[in-house]
Amino acid sequence: MDQTSNKPDAGALRRARILGGPLFRTLLSLGVTTMAVLIAQTFVGVLETWYVSFLGTDSLVGVSLVFPISMLMTMMSNGGIGGGVASAVARAIGGGKRRDADALVLHAVVVAVALGCLFTILAWCYGPELYAALGGRGPGLAAAVTYSNYVFAGAIPVWIVNLLCAALRGSGNVKIPAITTFAGALVLIPLSPLLIFGMGPVPGLGIAGAGIAVSLYYSIAAVALLFYMARGRAGLVLTRAPLNLRFFSDILRVGALSSIGALQLNLMVVLLTAVVGRFGQAALAGYGIASRLDYVLIPLLFGLGTAVLTVVGTCMGAGDIARARRATWLGIAMGAGFTQIIGLVVAIHPPVWLGLFTHDTATTHFGSLYLRTIAPLYGLVGVSFILSFAAQGIGRPFWTILGGTARLIITAGGGWLAVNQLGGGMGTLSAFVAAGTIGSALVCAATMVPKRIWTRVEV
Repeated sequence: MDQTSNKPDAGALRRARILGGPLFRTLLSLGVTTMAVLIAQTFVGVLETWYVSFLGTDSLVGVSLVFPISMLMTMMSNGGIGGGVASAVARAIGGGKRRDADALVLHAVVVAVALGCLFTILAWCYGPELYAALGGRGPGLAAAVTYSNYVFAGAIPVWIVNLLCAALRGSGNVKIPAITTFAGALVLIPLSPLLIFGMGPVPGLGIAGAGIAVSLYYSIAAVALLFYMARGRAGLVLTRAPLNLRFFSDILRVGALSSIGALQLNLMVVLLTAVVGRFGQAALAGYGIASRLDYVLIPLLFGLGTAVLTVVGTCMGAGDIARARRATWLGIAMGAGFTQIIGLVVAIHPPVWLGLFTHDTATTHFGSLYLRTIAPLYGLVGVSFILSFAAQGIGRPFWTILGGTARLIITAGGGWLAVNQLGGGMGTLSAFVAAGTIGSALVCAATMVPKRIWTRVEV
């Protein structure tokens, strides 16, 4: 039975635009809003790093050590499991199954609570050992543990916010996630320095204040989103209903595989961080600052990628495979072109980025060496990223994960051998990172060409 509502509503109009509107304009309207708000979110993260830099090198090292782990959680909740939620919702709406789409929201919340608990427990129990293994020592390690404990105290709200926003984006509703993110930026910009440095009766909490500010924002945002979606004003409705293994399966079939991709990326960063730690604290700080630019690209690609996922998923659900393919290749052209421009600018003049955080000569040297090697290939990062989102929209992310596997083996495995067994330096390690980027793009593109990938997956 067709579960689509008979009355015209915003959800039906969004579905019609996705399935029949001009493709470039549709991708742009869905992607630009998400890009803008995630740029704002990234700006807040960069600003927080800038605030922390005033606390000294030890605090900066502490944040650099925690960053790959916190980014793993963010990427899994947004693009991994979140991609599974968005894909399931998009395909349900494309097939006219609105009740299924609503049911998926409740199942997403259950998944969010479970995985949020897992991240909190793991960070609290094993964080010190992990950050020590990454090269943290003395005050830098102490700063990492303090920051980590407060950031991951808010893991459950982070997962709830990101999975609910993923469900909304899958339905084509980018307005509510945008409002949530902008509100977070407005809260965190003054709240972070207040808690870090203190003012008036508010004591300065140092690096702990940075973690508290993030957790406090997500806690408030989670409550607001749950309340709003329970009222049914977002297009999707959060309602009490019996849990169904079919919906968990549809989320996790795509989301678990996509999370492997996020895990591979962050494992690569963690392993690289451990290798870079052999070159000293200046190299660790320089790499941490330089590699953060890699993550700054993610919101840009994520915004466009979620637009591609939504269009591809909705079109696949409706059976319009040709439009889904066109959306994918158009998205690749847009994403690769944009990131390549950024990469060339930073490769030509690395201090345009590094100078925002440090003027230390040794730190800048190591950061510049990394950026001059990697940044010219940012366009290929865009290719791999957009293809992975298209694969999520189809409901078959396995093959693009092979690209991430190739990148992990070449970059982390090859880089580790070159440095630890052959005595290579930072330049050699950066060359292996570049080779891994090229390999990933080639594998992803090759696996997405065959027509057998582009077949409909039933919800």
